[in-house]
Amino acid sequence: GIPIGVGSGDNAAAALALGLEEGDAVLSLGTSGVVYARTALPVHDYAGYVCNYADATGVHLPIVATLNAARNLQVGAEILGCTHDELADLALSAEPGAGGLTLLPYFEGERTPDLPHARGAVLGATLTNFTRPNLARAIVEGTVASQVAMLDALEGCGVRARRLLVIGGAAKNPAVQRVLAELVSLPILVPTPDEYVAKGAAMQAAVALTGAFPAWPVRTEDVPPAPPAPQIRRQHHDAQVALGYVVPAPVEVAASSSGVSAPV
Repeated sequence: GIPIGVGSGDNAAAALALGLEEGDAVLSLGTSGVVYARTALPVHDYAGYVCNYADATGVHLPIVATLNAARNLQVGAEILGCTHDELADLALSAEPGAGGLTLLPYFEGERTPDLPHARGAVLGATLTNFTRPNLARAIVEGTVASQVAMLDALEGCGVRARRLLVIGGAAKNPAVQRVLAELVSLPILVPTPDEYVAKGAAMQAAVALTGAFPAWPVRTEDVPPAPPAPQIRRQHHDAQVALGYVVPAPVEVAASSSGVSAPV
């Protein structure tokens, strides 16, 4: 006579609490970075980046992860001797592309792309562009570009998002929001900060007890759109090529069907 709940992983519980639907993607910016989407059918990625994870309702939650996310901003604030708010202000005072300065934020190695022995690198520094605003901007751009690469991996498996929800510790950072809007033409929404994993677990407990999921609303804020800044992705790609991380490819940038600007 004791109801049994099946349980779920943290991301699946958060997706449940967020009311994720097919066509939605979630970018979680915490200690690590995670992108996931809800799909009716399983996804198979022979490149090894997208894991075919179970969602909390009986369908699928293909998921991609990076090792380096919000901690990059903490390192940047410490290097520049400023707060997170001041780091954002510095980054927003610089132009897209940071004057040619580029950060590859592989401080802990990386999972997407698969570079376990890589380390962080700043490339393109000159006597004129190596400034506090440009360094702050490069830290944000490098971090966000690395996360957007996970959307590319999902799209490569046929999972095309129609909107993007951003959660986690760095989601409210205005510079992160701005750079993300410069890289992704999808509608971007930031849900009100909440304990979505715990709420999703509570929803599973409720359905185990009553047979129905509770309808708990989620409030969101829209991120204003921004002019595309393809040079950010181009610089990120060129820096990877310079360090031998990817095979060289043309640097022209095209908008993919999901709204992500990617090198082609």
